[in-house]
Amino acid sequence: MSNEKYDDLFTAEDEKPIDYKAILFEYLMYWPWFVACLILCLIGAWGYLRYQTPVYNVNATVLIKQDDKTKGNNSNNPLAAMQDLGMLSMASNFDNEMEILRSRTLIKKVVNTLGLNIRYAEPRNFGYALPLYKNDSPIKVWMTPEEAEKLVAPLNLQLDCTSDGKVKATATYILNENENTTEKTFDRLPGVLVTPVGTLTLNAKDSTKIQEERTIQVQIVSPTSAAKLCQENLSTEPTSKQTTIVRLNYNDSHVERGLDFLTTLVALYNADANDAKNEVASRTAEFIDERISIINHELGTTESELAQYKQKAGLTDLTSDAQLALQGNAEYEQKRAENATQLRLVEFLKEYIERPENRMEIIPANIGLSDNGLSTLIGQYNEMLTERKRLLRTSSESNPAVVNLDTSLEATRKNIQTSVASVLKGLEITRNDLNREAAQFANRISNAPQQEKELLSISRQQEIKASLYLMLLQKREENAITLAATANNGRMVEEPLAGGMVGPNGKTYYMLAFLLGLGIPVAIIFLRNLLRFKIESRADVEKITDVPVVGDIPLTDTEGHPIVVQENRNGLMEEVFRSIRTNLQYMLGEGQKVILFTSTTSGEGKSFNAGNLACSFAFMGKKVVIVGLDIRKPGLNKVFEISHKERGITQYLADPKHTDLQSLCQPSAISPNLFILPGGTVPPNPTELVARKTLDEAIEQLKQSFDYVLLDTAPIGMVTDTQLIARVADLSVYVCRAGYTHKSDYELINDLKRENKLPNLCTLINGIDMDQRKNGYYYGYGKYGKYGKYGYGKKYGYGYGYGYYEKQ
Repeated sequence: MSNEKYDDLFTAEDEKPIDYKAILFEYLMYWPWFVACLILCLIGAWGYLRYQTPVYNVNATVLIKQDDKTKGNNSNNPLAAMQDLGMLSMASNFDNEMEILRSRTLIKKVVNTLGLNIRYAEPRNFGYALPLYKNDSPIKVWMTPEEAEKLVAPLNLQLDCTSDGKVKATATYILNENENTTEKTFDRLPGVLVTPVGTLTLNAKDSTKIQEERTIQVQIVSPTSAAKLCQENLSTEPTSKQTTIVRLNYNDSHVERGLDFLTTLVALYNADANDAKNEVASRTAEFIDERISIINHELGTTESELAQYKQKAGLTDLTSDAQLALQGNAEYEQKRAENATQLRLVEFLKEYIERPENRMEIIPANIGLSDNGLSTLIGQYNEMLTERKRLLRTSSESNPAVVNLDTSLEATRKNIQTSVASVLKGLEITRNDLNREAAQFANRISNAPQQEKELLSISRQQEIKASLYLMLLQKREENAITLAATANNGRMVEEPLAGGMVGPNGKTYYMLAFLLGLGIPVAIIFLRNLLRFKIESRADVEKITDVPVVGDIPLTDTEGHPIVVQENRNGLMEEVFRSIRTNLQYMLGEGQKVILFTSTTSGEGKSFNAGNLACSFAFMGKKVVIVGLDIRKPGLNKVFEISHKERGITQYLADPKHTDLQSLCQPSAISPNLFILPGGTVPPNPTELVARKTLDEAIEQLKQSFDYVLLDTAPIGMVTDTQLIARVADLSVYVCRAGYTHKSDYELINDLKRENKLPNLCTLINGIDMDQRKNGYYYGYGKYGKYGKYGYGKKYGYGYGYGYYEKQ
């Protein structure tokens, strides 16, 4: 078929209006399918929901406190200054805290604290397994987090408790990609179950014996896997854009477990935040304790030297002259002691900063330095380092914010080193000046006894170390107060509260089941119709072509007698062929008598319909002759039970001068008005025979003797004989057979109409099975069930001379 033909077909089909009423009735005929599928889907949804564990929502709200210390002085904060200029974009502190709240690291701490990687459930005979938590389970199972972290797949443990107190433990686990089982029976608890993947400890809840028969299922997963699952069930969102209050929503199959999860999550979040805030003070406390230990040792050594010296020198009191001489020197010695104290502190700080292991650690602050600029710079450095550590909890070192902080930290650290060097240099200059001034007083007391000078030297060292020791003790107390005064970073605004069941949503599943119950039959019917390659009803014919349909022949059971119409009867087939007869008479013009019957291929019922229609015309009182022009394989002989050896029209066409056409027309025993002109002997040249002008002369003779001339021709889709015979016809009936004729083959009728190869073309549908549900709503006759089932549709063999395969 040409492309133009397909284009015309599709155009014609698109222009036809859709018969929604017919489509609706077609689907309604399958209402038992819809009812059955709806019932099955709803039962399936009910069963699914029955075996699904309910999930409950637990929610709480937490106020996140913002730290505004870094916003006070932008001139001293390079990061804040860059933000003000639009050169640096950093996430807000509130967004960072929200990410920390749902970070896997923090949730893993909650899992280890509450043991959430070990889940308990009690199976039931019908329905979902009942989740157990805390005291719900009579047995507690423990596995160290380190061993549990090594599990590559969940470890399933079944505990079968008996009334005599025994417990049978069956552990199933994956080892070397194979499933393995370890069993052990305990007469009493506690007990230990050793498996290749870890050691399990079993403890009874209240006593050493279990006094009831129960089965407990335990599943153990790695803390990381459990934290990932909890993270998926946890969501955080701000309550509004103007507040720093975050709403926590957590879904769990056990309400109490969800409440404990949120409570522990906030508690551990505050603990981590406090640890981060107190890191500076903790480092300072360590620094002070280390220096106090050193000074205490040095002070004890100095006091021992002083006691030994006095005992050796026999000194008990100093003379008033010596006191007056040394009064001026003592004043400078006091200044030298203070200077030496600051020098020692700065040296200690420089030593701490220059240690490689302290490069990214907090620098001790508030240790008594007299230089306020250096103390302020150290405070800024510690704040930036603390912010960097907090950002690394939820991001990597490649984060632009972390990179910028690293740059600022390096610059600040260099500034601190420079400041320490400057302060140290200044203290050394001050020390030299004080020594120079003290030397003047030393000259004044040069005549004092050597013992007095040595005594003063030892006393001075003792005084320096004692003042430094007292100052460090004071700073340690101040630092302890700072540690004790740290406030929580998050405050619980609304305590965790159960918000009701959130899954499975019964309404959603029942609605889905309802839609599936309707959609599955619709899809099946649609696909069934889509995969129908053969014509099955009048609707199929009307979708393919706009050639008028003159009738629908129900499937009939001929029981060996192809003629199914009888005179003076009002049965189904009589009425059907009367209707077809009327339609054909309406299509025939005045003086038109010749009706041609053809089809696409053999076995579609041309001879059957032509023969019965001829009988219907004869019963009406019309003189009718039916001519067997299917001369390759005559079919009328079988319909009217005529011997194939009878002479027919082929004798006349081959030798019209010596053959009487009227004598070849045999009267029928069915009706005196019906005559049959058989095909005759099969000729060697059928196409050339029907192409002769003799055929025109024969038809003219028959038209003069009969009221109607019916031509039973060969299938037009197989040979060209019918196209040649069509020149003598007034009306062409194209027969198709339901359940037999392929739609693609039947499309030939559109070519024939477009090219006018068959005159006054119409079509007839043969063999419609009215017992099939798809034809219960049908154009024309309605249901024919009361007439019983007719079974016509015997396939006639066809193949001689047509070049196609033979149909058995």
